[in-house]
Amino acid sequence: MAHYLGFAGFSNSGKTTLVAKLVIEMKLRGHRIAVMKHDAHGHYKEAQGADSTVFVETGADVVVTLSPNAIHVYEKKETTCLEEQLVAYDHLDYIFIEGFKKEKHPKIGVYRTIEQKGLLEGRAPGLIAVATDLTDLEDTFALPQFNLNDIGGIADFIEQYFMNCQF
Repeated sequence: MAHYLGFAGFSNSGKTTLVAKLVIEMKLRGHRIAVMKHDAHGHYKEAQGADSTVFVETGADVVVTLSPNAIHVYEKKETTCLEEQLVAYDHLDYIFIEGFKKEKHPKIGVYRTIEQKGLLEGRAPGLIAVATDLTDLEDTFALPQFNLNDIGGIADFIEQYFMNCQF
C-alpha cells in the first residue's frame, strides 16, 4: 500500500523543486514513487505537434501512448477524483501530491515568503511539517520545520512519519 503525502503552497513557493529533489533522494533509497500534480487552472497541454496531441485535439476521450519503458495516458473526464488516482497507484511505495492543499491528506507546507506563509495558515488541513528557506521566524505552525534544501532530512522525516503512523 502506497503512503501518500502532499506538498501544499502557493505559486513560486518551491513545491515542484522540492518534490523533484525528493523523488531523486527517495529513488536512491530504493523507493518506487509516483507524483500527482494538481492543475487547478487547467494549464496542462500535450506537447505541440506530437501525434498524441493530435488525437487529443481531434476529440479522443482517451489517448494511450505506449513506449518501450513507459505508458502515458490522457483521459478526458467530467470530474476528476484524487482518491481514484491514489488507488490506481497503490502498488508503489510513495505518492507525492503537489497541490490539492484543501484536501485532508497529510502534507508538508512549502513557502519562501512571509506572505506565502500567511496564505498557507489555516488553508491547508493535514499539515505535518513545513519546509522553507526563511530563517529566524516564529513557528506559528508548531510543526517540524525544515530548510527547503535539507532533502535528506525531509526524506528521513517522511520515512519516519509513515513508519510511526502504521498506515
